[in-house]
Amino acid sequence: MSPVENPAPESNFLVALLRDGAPVLATAPRELPDEVDDPTPVPATRRIAALAATDRSAPRDSLMIRATRYGVLLPLAFRALAVPVAWGWVVATSGFAGTWPCTVVAALSLVSTLAAVVLILKVPDLNGHITRGLLYADVVFALVSCLVVNVTVPAQSHPHAVWVPWVYLCGTVALWTIARGVPSGMAVVLLSLPLQAVLLWTGGPRPGGIGAQVAGALAGSAILVVASFTALGSLMLVGLGNRLALAIGIRNGRTAERARTERALHDTVLQVLESMAMRTTEDEEDPRAELARLRSAARAQANDLRRGLDTGDGQQADGLGEELAAVATEMARDGLRAQLVVADVDDDVLSEVRRIAVRDAVREALRNTIKHAGTREVVVRLEEREGGIAVIARDHGIGYDEAERPPGFGVSKSMKARLAEVGGRCTVESRPGRGTRVTLWVPR
Repeated sequence: MSPVENPAPESNFLVALLRDGAPVLATAPRELPDEVDDPTPVPATRRIAALAATDRSAPRDSLMIRATRYGVLLPLAFRALAVPVAWGWVVATSGFAGTWPCTVVAALSLVSTLAAVVLILKVPDLNGHITRGLLYADVVFALVSCLVVNVTVPAQSHPHAVWVPWVYLCGTVALWTIARGVPSGMAVVLLSLPLQAVLLWTGGPRPGGIGAQVAGALAGSAILVVASFTALGSLMLVGLGNRLALAIGIRNGRTAERARTERALHDTVLQVLESMAMRTTEDEEDPRAELARLRSAARAQANDLRRGLDTGDGQQADGLGEELAAVATEMARDGLRAQLVVADVDDDVLSEVRRIAVRDAVREALRNTIKHAGTREVVVRLEEREGGIAVIARDHGIGYDEAERPPGFGVSKSMKARLAEVGGRCTVESRPGRGTRVTLWVPR
C-alpha cells in the first residue's frame, strides 16, 4: 500500500481496485459519468456498473494518498478484537498452564496490532517504506507464531490453541487483500498450504488421527479464503462508496461555485451596469459630468475585477469597519450618502470569509436602497450583538409590503444565502412609508 507505487494502467476502476488494492483509491478524476451521482432513481446495477467503469488513470491526489492508508484499519481492528477472544476461549477450555505459548502470542499480537494502528494514524510515511515493512513483518510474525504454538502446546490443548495464531493469520490475509489487492491476499492463502503441511509434520500425533488433522487443515485454509473474500467485499464497498462520494462532491462543488459566481456577478458587474443605465436629471443638465461619472464607475469596476482575477478574491485583510467605509465611498459615486456608525467593537477577530460575506451583503443592501428606496440617505451601524458582529443598514425610504413582494435574487440568493454559508443570518424588515431595515449578523 505504498503511496509511491504506480499500479499498472487500467481504465476500469473496479478491476484496478481488486488487482492493486487501496492505493487505487488515491486517484481523483475530475469527470465522472452522469449515472454515478444521478439524483433520480436508477437501477442499482446500473449505478454500480457506472461506478465500476470510472477512470482510475487520473492523477493521484496527495490527500487521498494519505487517506488510503486508513483502509487497513478494518483488518487491524478485527484482529485486535478477535485474537483476545480466541485466547480467552483457549484458556477457558484447556487451562492456562499448558497454553502459555498462546498467551505470549496473543500478547505480542495485540501489542503489534495496536502499534501498527498508531503508526498509520500518526506517521505520514510519504515514501511507503514503513507500510511495506509492516506488511512483510506481519506475514513473518503470523507464520512463526503458528509454528511456535504448534510445537510447544501439549497435544490435548492443540486443537484449541492453534486458533490463536490462525486468527492472527486471518487478519494478515485481510490486511494484504485490502492493502495490495486480491492477488496478494490469495498469495498469502496459498502460502498457508505448505505451512499446513509443516504443521502436520512437526505437530506429532494429535487426537483423532491423521484424518482429523487433515480435515482441520482444510477447514483452516477455507477460513483464510473466507477472510480474503470478506476483505474483498469491504474493499469494494469502500472503493465504490469513495467514488460515489467523490461524484457527489464534484457536483456539489460545481453548484456552490456556480452560486458564488452568480452572486459575485450580481453584486458587482450587474449592479454597476444597472447603476450606469439609470437615468438621472444630470443626463440633460450636465452630460459631460455624467459621462465622466460613467467612465469612473466603469474604471473602478474594471479594477475590482482585475484584482479579483489576480488574487482569487482581491480582498485585503482590513477590519470590517474599514471595508464598510470603502463600500460607503463606492456608493457615494452613485449618489448614495451612507452614514457609517461604528461602535467600540473588535471586528478584526472576524475570519476573512465572514468579513467578506458581511461586506458584500452590505453592498447589496445599499444597492437595493439606490434602486428601490426612493431616498439617497442610509445609516449603516456596526456593533456587537449576541456574541457576534452585527451590521444594520436603515433607510427612511418608501419601503414595501413584505407579504406582497417576495424576496428577489439580491435578498434570497446574495444576502441571505451568503450569510447562511458562514453561519450567520440576514433579516429584512420593511413597511410601506416607513423605510427598510436590513440586519446582518455573523458569529465571531
